Amino acid sequence: MSANSADATGTVEVVLVKAGRTKIRYPAGLLADDGTRIAVRAPWAGDTVRDFGFVRFEAGDVFTEYYWRDRWYSVKEVRDKAGGLKGWYCDITRPAVLTGSELVVEDLDLDLWRSADGGDVRRLDEDEFAASGLTESDPRAAAAAVAALDELEERARGDRFTDLLA
Repeated sequence: MSANSADATGTVEVVLVKAGRTKIRYPAGLLADDGTRIAVRAPWAGDTVRDFGFVRFEAGDVFTEYYWRDRWYSVKEVRDKAGGLKGWYCDITRPAVLTGSELVVEDLDLDLWRSADGGDVRRLDEDEFAASGLTESDPRAAAAAVAALDELEERARGDRFTDLLA
């Protein structure tokens, strides 16, 4: 763990920001911080079941989340309450910022899902991204977001995906 990266209890407050507003905030246990990648674990922070049709996030699910200070995405390993792997939900974000015990991540609307067996890889929310106006307001960030989604999809369809989490 790097200096000043979390409070003395080994917890951080994950703050997901979208369009300049806090979308959700939740406590997570800090697992590791090597100065570039931060790993935390937390139970499903939603107050209701989120059913995507291809996966459900619900009470009892546990998320092991990986954030990078130098990459435009985060990867969340999702397990059910019995420990069974559901898959990985990936958010396209600006690089994470950890200040004290607050981990702030800005969501850029694009997402990717990879099922536990790797057979189902889906790009998500491309319509939300297009409607967000990021391409016009911050073309550099928009290009980085699309490149990050392309990289994650390539990894998810190949054998380099879990290398991100090792």
